[in-house]
Amino acid sequence: MTRPMLNIQPGIMDIAPYIGGESRAKSDQRVIKLSSNEGALGPSPKAMEAVRQMAGEIHRYPDGDCRELREALATRENIPAEQIICGSGSDEIISLLCQSYAGPGDEIIYTDHGFLMYPISAKANGAVPVSVPETDLKADVDEILKGVTDKTKIVFLANPNNPTGSYISKDKVRRLRKDLPEDILLVIDSAYCEFVEEQDYSAGHELIERYGNVVVTRTFSKIYAMGGLRLGWGHCPPDIIDVLNRVRGPFNVNSVAQAAGIAALEDEEFLARSRAHTSEWRQRTASQLTAMGLTVYPSVANFILVEFGSPERAEACRQFLKNRGILVRQMGAYNLGSCLRISIGLGEEMELACAAVKEYLKQA
Repeated sequence: MTRPMLNIQPGIMDIAPYIGGESRAKSDQRVIKLSSNEGALGPSPKAMEAVRQMAGEIHRYPDGDCRELREALATRENIPAEQIICGSGSDEIISLLCQSYAGPGDEIIYTDHGFLMYPISAKANGAVPVSVPETDLKADVDEILKGVTDKTKIVFLANPNNPTGSYISKDKVRRLRKDLPEDILLVIDSAYCEFVEEQDYSAGHELIERYGNVVVTRTFSKIYAMGGLRLGWGHCPPDIIDVLNRVRGPFNVNSVAQAAGIAALEDEEFLARSRAHTSEWRQRTASQLTAMGLTVYPSVANFILVEFGSPERAEACRQFLKNRGILVRQMGAYNLGSCLRISIGLGEEMELACAAVKEYLKQA
């Protein structure tokens, strides 16, 4: 029996499915996973205990409003709880924004090496993703502004950016919002903000009250190392919160993730330790790879981007590492095919990764 073809919405078949970092090598090997920017130290002990305590409650529906989690975030970030929305990772917030504010014929701007979920979410809703150039692997405010047309509805800015590790200053972000037309939504994706130590950086929360059409998205997947629980959140003006609450699922954040998130926010010691570890090993790894003659681009996040000179050389090194159980991320989908992205793991893992890269370079 021949099944009739169903009508597929415009844009869907143009989507290249998102492929996450690899998790497996040879079955008999120890795997060192440096491919997904996961927190090197694992989750907070307080978060793990909260997960254990929730085991007997998973037959209950979660709080659909995430009230306790939003209040904990509000206290920590000094923002109103009623301006926070929680999601299944910040990816869901990004998708809900595209669903709510862009449609067929509309345009969504992102920078050339920006997070792949921006064009994917745009196409899933029939909108047209518009990539604008970066300068020296950094978002360029002037290029973003040049890309704006009367069809532009949303501008996505990853700051810091994945996979480049670069950031732009709070003054440049403020200028971007000031010079954008008022009816365009600026979404600042601050997934890696907790790692940034530079004084001229801001996650962007202060722009929401000042300018209105700004959303800041955040996640528990990176410094809090809770990627497996899928927990993210957004800080939005009240009218945008109202819209997103109308389209999100009624129980979009599970109860275990909510409990773990609340506990993680209370663990200041773990947060400081994770930040210090990442800073130390990001610098040490970059220094070792630079000494081997490789170009390591400046990063403020929990990963580094390493230039190998050609896509063939980068892929050969990736496979060399994979054969030794060390997984790093290929960058072809980000138009950076001659680079590899290496997440910051434990100290021993970084030493082993550097030694393997050195071994590859000797025989290449």
